[in-house]
Order: sequence, then structure tokens, then C-alpha cells
Amino acid sequence: MSSSFRAPLNPSSDEIDLIALCHTLWRQKKLIVLVIALAGLIAAAYAFLATPEYQVSSVLRPAAINELDALNRSDVYNLPPGEALLRVGASLESYDTRLGFFRANQKLFEAFVRPGRTLEQSFEEFNRKSIDLVLPDPKKADSLSAYIKLQMNYPKGVDGVSILNGFIDYAIGIERQQIAADLSVIVKNRLNELNAKMLAARASYDTDKEAKIASLTESDVMRRAQLRDELKALRAQLKTQRMDRMAQLNESIGIAKSLGIRKPSTPSSLGDSDRSGASSTIRTEINNQAIPQYFMGFEALEAERSALLQRKSDDFTEGRIAQIAKELQLLESNRQIEVLNSRENEDIFLSGVEPIRTEEARLRNLNIDMSRLKLVAIDKQALEPLSPIFPKKPLVIGAGLIIGLVLGVILVLFRESLINRRGVFAARKPSPVAPAAVEEESRTAKVA
Repeated sequence: MSSSFRAPLNPSSDEIDLIALCHTLWRQKKLIVLVIALAGLIAAAYAFLATPEYQVSSVLRPAAINELDALNRSDVYNLPPGEALLRVGASLESYDTRLGFFRANQKLFEAFVRPGRTLEQSFEEFNRKSIDLVLPDPKKADSLSAYIKLQMNYPKGVDGVSILNGFIDYAIGIERQQIAADLSVIVKNRLNELNAKMLAARASYDTDKEAKIASLTESDVMRRAQLRDELKALRAQLKTQRMDRMAQLNESIGIAKSLGIRKPSTPSSLGDSDRSGASSTIRTEINNQAIPQYFMGFEALEAERSALLQRKSDDFTEGRIAQIAKELQLLESNRQIEVLNSRENEDIFLSGVEPIRTEEARLRNLNIDMSRLKLVAIDKQALEPLSPIFPKKPLVIGAGLIIGLVLGVILVLFRESLINRRGVFAARKPSPVAPAAVEEESRTAKVA
């Protein structure tokens, strides 16, 4: 600040005469004291009349491992304590979460609502100026564990403790609901996946069952066809054998008639038949050659031929035909196919589904009480502050007194400067009565 005031100079130097300056300030001490008192009064009035501003804070730390054990042991959702703390911190910092709490508790924020502003605009001012999230500095290792600090500044008349504690509970509740929703979706997806595996197992079972039934049916059809073919071949064979036998009989009958063999005989007896009058004898004939058929006599042979001509079926002559008939009758109905088709609960026959059923039963009976799930540990809750952070009354009054002192000194110096300037102008003005005296005074002023 420049001024035309000139303090008395020491004749031996160009420096300001501090003694003269101090005398000048001492002469105007009342004015300085008055300015100091006025500034102190204004500062005191501001300190006592300004709306006090308070600050509350709360500190969150990771929850104990046992608090999340039920969730982590479910093998569905894994949430370490550190990650849970970060998720809650992200929720506390979320604009949407803060706005939701602001809307749900409008009575607590009445002091922040201004006429002519929307609810969102009032919240924007509160969110920008009043609440702050503090995280530990990763470069500093002075903290023994991770933490999240939430602090809030609020004016007098606002229940800041309820707002901060309520907001933390609200954010934890929102995150708990989100975890519950995520858990529900994961369990539902896993159940759908297990259901798809069960459907695949049922489809595989149905395919195997149908393939087995088709295989058994095909095997039965093939076996019946083979048995029928064998039966047909056997009957044809038996018929051929009967016809061959009849041809042999016809031939033997003709030979027997030509030899006159009516009754069964032997070659030796045929040779003795020409001897007459001989006594009857008993002969034993040992011969390792087959006796020709015509020795049976044409009567026996004709009887056999007649029987063969009257025969309508040759089936009784072959035991295999009865066996084939038995097998064909057994093939009329496949009991294994009937049992497969008569199964009522086919799920018990599914293979490899025991782990699926076990996991499905475990997931359906999974019961985690999310309301008791403790995501974070509240290390320090917000408490009613003992004193405001603004204004600091001693600091404000002290600053006012110092400012008053500076203003008083400046005012005194400025007043003295004006007085000296007025005296210089009066000395330079010419006087008609004593021009010589005025000139001398002007010269003296110039020297000064």
C-alpha cells in the first residue's frame, strides 16, 4: 500500500525513524485500540453467531473369518473378508446407494433441502460437500489391517450421527441383499445345470432302453425265423426220408414176393426150406453182415408201407421238432421286454446320477440366514461430537484481534499521511502579507 506519509528521517541515514514512528503510533493508541476492539467484536460475533459445523466419522474393518464361514462353506459363493469390505466400501461410495438412502430418509435431510431445488439437486449438494470416503494409503504401512473410514460434516440442527450410522447400515443391507440375490441366481443356475444333466441321463437311459428293447426284439425275430427255417428244413428232410423209405419198401416187397418170403426169415432158413421131411431144428446164426430188408417178408413190408402212406405228419419221428416248437412258444413273449416296459420309476435305474442327486438335494436344502451375515466389522461407530470443527472460536477471535491491530496501524499511518500532506499543501500556498516568510517556509518544507 503506497502513501504520501513520510516518517521522520534520521539526518545521518535514509532509513525510517522507528522511534518517531513508534511515537506516532503511541499518540494514536486509542484509535488502534478502538479498531482492535471493533474487529475483535466482529470476530466474536461471527464466532458465536455463525452456524456451527460438526464432523462425525465411522471406521469399518474386515469381518472375522467365522462370520462368513457359512457362506464360504456352501461351495457356491466365495467371499473373503477383504473382498466383503471392498464391496461394502463400493456400496458406500455408490451414487445410487447414497441417493436411495437420501430418498428413503428425507426427514433426516430436511436441513439440506432448499426451496426451488429438486430432491436430486439437494442431494447433489449434500453428496459433494458433506460426506467423504477415506481409504488407507497403500504406500503407507502404518495400518495393521485394511479399513474404510466414512466421515461427514454437517451443520447444527442435523442429526449427523443418525445419518452416518443409518447410511452405513443401509449400504450393508443393500450389499447383503445383492449377495443374497447373487447367491439365489447361482443356486438357480446350478440347479438348472443339474436338471439338464438329469434330463440328459434320462434321455440316455431312454435311448439305451429303446436300443435294448429293439435289440431283444430283433434277436427274437431272428431266432423265430431261424427256428421256422430249421423246422421247415426238418419236415422236408423227414418227408424225403419217408419217401425214400417207401421206395426201399416197394423194392424189398418186390424181392420178397419173387422169393416167396411171406414171413420174416433168414438166409439160412431160406436155404433149408427146400428140405422136406426133416425134423425141426433150432439154429443159431452168427453173421456180422446186415440181413437184407426183403427177408422181413412182403407182408411185414407191405404193412410198413401202408402205414407210411397213411402218415399225415412226420413231426413225431424227430425229437428236435418238439424242441423247436417249445422254443417258438417261449419266443412268443419276451419277459425281459415286458419288465423293461412295466417299470414305473425309471429314475432309480439311471446310472451315474448319484452325485447329481446328492448335489441337487444339497442345493435345495441350502439355508443361509442372510439377515445374520456380517459383511464387515464396525470398528468405530459415529458418536455425538464434543465440539464443532467450525468455527474455532479462539482462533477466529484471535485472528480478528490481529486483523484489528493491522487495520488500526494502517489507519493511523494513513491518517498521519493525510495530515502531513494537508500541511505541505498549506505551506506551498502563497501569502500576500509576508511573501518572504512563505518562501522561507516553502524552502524549509522542500528541504524536509
